[in-house]
Amino acid sequence: MPWPPEGPLPTVDVLVPAPTPDGPGLVLIRRAHPPAGWALPGGFVDRGEKVEDAALRELLEETGLRGALVELLGVYSDPARDPRRHTLSVVYVARAEGEPTGGDDASEARVFGGAALRALARGEAGADGLRLAFDHARIVSDYLCWLETGRRPAPAPAQGDGRQ
Repeated sequence: MPWPPEGPLPTVDVLVPAPTPDGPGLVLIRRAHPPAGWALPGGFVDRGEKVEDAALRELLEETGLRGALVELLGVYSDPARDPRRHTLSVVYVARAEGEPTGGDDASEARVFGGAALRALARGEAGADGLRLAFDHARIVSDYLCWLETGRRPAPAPAQGDGRQ
């Protein structure tokens, strides 16, 4: 089979909870390359690599944090989720300790919490004028809803399945 495949490219994203004085927080990275914006640590799965290994590798490369995967939040596959090409992302929640620092494809890494995180989850720009890249606003919104209700996000409706 030729690589990359004709279909969507596999990616991973990692939600790293971090407590803040304003409530739940997450580690986000500032993207060093287009598309611009804040994002969850993550990236492409290498050929022959398990998605779990890719998630931990990307977390370390982009934030300097060594982590352990503790939950699978979901799989996100909207063809429009990445403006560069069709991807699908396996999204994990990980436990990690330490101070995040930007590396690899991240020019910066830091914790966002409280009102700032909720605004980004709504698709709004942060104080620096940057929004969450890709479909990460939806992923962060789903994560915050899961924290509040204990319910995992429902799959997005399939085209033509009649759900709204």
